[in-house]
Amino acid sequence: MKTVCEKNKCAGCMACVDICPKQAIEVKDELSFYNAEINDKCIDCGLCHKVCPQNNTPMLSKPKVWYQGWAKDRDVRETSSSGGFATAISLSFVENGGIVYTCRFDNGMFTFAKASNIEEVKKFKGSKYVKSNPRGVYERIKKDLLDGRNILFIGLPCQVAALVNSVGSVDRGELYTVDLICHGTPSPKLLEYFLKKYHRPLSSIKNISFRKNNKMQIWGDNEGIVTKGASDKYTIAFLKGLTYTENCYKCLFARIERVSDLTLGDSWGSEINEEKDKGISLALCQTDKGKELLQKANVELKNVDLDIAIMNNQQLSKPFVVPKSRENYFKSIKKGKTFNREVFKCFPKDCIKQDVKRVMIKLRLAK
Repeated sequence: MKTVCEKNKCAGCMACVDICPKQAIEVKDELSFYNAEINDKCIDCGLCHKVCPQNNTPMLSKPKVWYQGWAKDRDVRETSSSGGFATAISLSFVENGGIVYTCRFDNGMFTFAKASNIEEVKKFKGSKYVKSNPRGVYERIKKDLLDGRNILFIGLPCQVAALVNSVGSVDRGELYTVDLICHGTPSPKLLEYFLKKYHRPLSSIKNISFRKNNKMQIWGDNEGIVTKGASDKYTIAFLKGLTYTENCYKCLFARIERVSDLTLGDSWGSEINEEKDKGISLALCQTDKGKELLQKANVELKNVDLDIAIMNNQQLSKPFVVPKSRENYFKSIKKGKTFNREVFKCFPKDCIKQDVKRVMIKLRLAK
């Protein structure tokens, strides 16, 4: 099997698929890893290797300034996963005539969409703890830039790197990039497998979210997939780093040097205690464009201790360590074993804690 990058290390960014002139590449999702496989249509032009962020890492830069804070608009903050920086920046960008591209859940799929007005931006809200599919977005952005449009791209670090490689020297419009601090991402097939137990295929869900402020669980059409207020087994597995695809454990971008203009995440460990329950965003600015995005947005900016931010966001210094139980977990899942039972085997204490909480919520002894 001939692959674009090292076997089992594909991040699924889809840049190679987009740029191939002969449609000679197919990204195979094998649940625990991805591979970008090259077939016999290949003409050895080398374009796929050039755009692949695993083979060709764009220039990385250390942050120049860093902040924590939140969206000043109360509704934006309350309906966002953390402090609402990403939404506030996106709203400001389209209000100034720009176009925003980022991940959206639509028709059962996590794909990238375009927003040029406020209503379209609102459809982007919410964290998505699953691997998204950016296929087609790089060419659309390149076209918009050639048409002189200003573009804001918000994605995972590997997706930003893929975009930078794909766009190259196109510069008629202005490209602004934001990367999200990423723990790692599971295959969407794994999410489908989990939801199957609850008879909720992704195609039946109109709106999905994985978190509401500090409450971590999957919500489908504003209802908890399991008991509202208790984390489900998918979320436990994700937070413990069990279910990511193989490339995530050797991520080239889990470091303080970033490929984007601006990095966004949660300000875990913030000393602003009275604001924690409302959500606080973290922002690292690598370029003047990054600072410009924050300055134009309707956000409250506060100082933050960068050392504390790094200490509480592991992926700003190193990738997630592979759990010892991961190999056996995926062997069992691929054999068709029960998702919830296999997660319980790996993390019994965490699962029992949430199971007890679920019972207490049903008995109205907790919220």
